Amino acid sequence: MKSEEQAKASVEKLGAAGMATLRGRSMLLTSEWSSADIESLLDVAEALQALDQAGVATPLFPNELDYALFFDASTRTKSSWAGAAARLGSKPVIVDGSSTQVSHGETAEETGAMLGMNAHAMGIRHDLILGEGNAFMRDAKKGIDDYLAATGDERVVPIVNLQCDIDHPTQTLADLNWLREQFPEGVAGKTVAVSWAYSPSYAKPLSVPQGLISLLPRFGMHVRLAYPEGYDLIPDVLETASRGAKVSGGSFEIVGSMDAAFAGADVVYPKSWGPYDLMLDRVEANRAKDAGRMKAIEGQALERNLQHRDWICNESRMATTAGGEALYMHCLPADIGAEVTAGVMDRARVDLAREANKKVYVIMALLAVAKAADLRAQLLDLF
Repeated sequence: MKSEEQAKASVEKLGAAGMATLRGRSMLLTSEWSSADIESLLDVAEALQALDQAGVATPLFPNELDYALFFDASTRTKSSWAGAAARLGSKPVIVDGSSTQVSHGETAEETGAMLGMNAHAMGIRHDLILGEGNAFMRDAKKGIDDYLAATGDERVVPIVNLQCDIDHPTQTLADLNWLREQFPEGVAGKTVAVSWAYSPSYAKPLSVPQGLISLLPRFGMHVRLAYPEGYDLIPDVLETASRGAKVSGGSFEIVGSMDAAFAGADVVYPKSWGPYDLMLDRVEANRAKDAGRMKAIEGQALERNLQHRDWICNESRMATTAGGEALYMHCLPADIGAEVTAGVMDRARVDLAREANKKVYVIMALLAVAKAADLRAQLLDLF
C-alpha cells in the first residue's frame, strides 16, 4: 500500500510536457504512439495506482458516461473498464454488441455517432475477424468526430481499443507496467518468451501475441516468438516488431520450439491462438454470414490444435528459464492442463491477479490523459 506522501510524490514526478502531447488522443494501436508517449502514459498509470492505494479519490470527470461496446466475451476487461470509469467519477455503461443495430445494417460510423452523442469516452472490443475489428474502431471514431464537429460540441471523446484483430493495447500496456514493477532496474535487456500453447477450448484471436511483440521490443527487451507450423501472425505485425527492436537495441526473433523460447528466458508468456490460414477462412465465412462454415472452421482449428498438445508450460520447461524461476505471465483465463500445468499456475496465481489489475490503471490513464487539460495540476489539487 502507498501513503499519501508517496502518492503525491508519484504525481509530482509526472512530466506536464509529456502529458500535453497525449491530450485528445485515442488508443487504437500501441505502434501509433511513440515510446516516449507510452512511458508518459505508464507513469500516469502508476501515479493513479498510488493514489488509489493511498485512498485518495480521483473524481476528475463527474456526471459523465463512458461506454464500452463488446462484440466478444470478456470478464477482466469489462471489470477494468467499469473500475476505471468509476474511479474517475464517471458512470460506466457496458453495451453488448449483439444488442446494437450493426447486424441490421447500421455502419460503424453510425454506431459511433449514436453512442458518441451522449458519451464522454468509448471502449470497443471487436477481435474475432481479421481485417474488421480495428477498422470498425476507426470508423466509429470518425462517426463520433464528425458528429462533434457538425454540432460544434467541444467534448473530447477518446476511443480505447479493448481488443481488436491486430492488438490488445490495454492488456499489453498493463503487461508492460507489470514488468516495470517486477524489474525496477529496467526492462531493457530482459528476455521474454512469447509462445503459442495448446488450447482445447476455442480458436483464440491473434491480438495478444501480436500486441506483445509489437510493444516489448521497443523498450529494449529481447523477444522470442515461438509457434508450431501454420500458426503464423500477421506479416505487417512481424515487421513492426523487427523495426521496434532495431530502434531500441532490443531484439526480436522467431524460434522453432517452446523449448528454444524458454531457454534462459526471464519472462514467459505462453498463450494459444488460432491457425492463421483458418483465421483468414473465417473472414470469408463471416462475410457470407455462413454460420455453418464458421462452426466448421472452429472445429478444424481445434483439431489442428490437438496435434500440438505437447506445447504446454510445465515445470520442466520452467526449470530451463533464467535461474529456473522466470516470471510467468498470461492475459487470463488460461487453459489449465493445456496451456499451463496446475502446478505452474498455482505458484503464479496471485501475481497473475496483480498483473490483471494493472489494466484498471492503464484505462484510467488513457482516459485521464486524453480528457484532462492539465492532468498533473488536477491530481495535485486532490491533496
